[in-house]
Amino acid sequence: MAPLATTKVTQISRQVYKDFPELKGSKPSIKSQGAPKTGKSMGIERFLLTFKSNITLPSGNSMQRVVRVIADQNGKVIKKTTSK
Repeated sequence: MAPLATTKVTQISRQVYKDFPELKGSKPSIKSQGAPKTGKSMGIERFLLTFKSNITLPSGNSMQRVVRVIADQNGKVIKKTTSK
């Protein structure tokens, strides 16, 4: 399993920062998920990128925002989920 290329991480990060500007500047942790054994994306490795940042709420309290992104080795975002 090859690591995700730096250029692809940058490409994915730009997409996340566009949707979640409060995460701008946070570096993701990256974990390989392997490649699906069936389906049309068979043989294309997937990665889980986790972005974390503390944000300030209007009430003055802070909350940790976590965005998880599943992307393939080509930099295509497959799925994005976020904490509330």
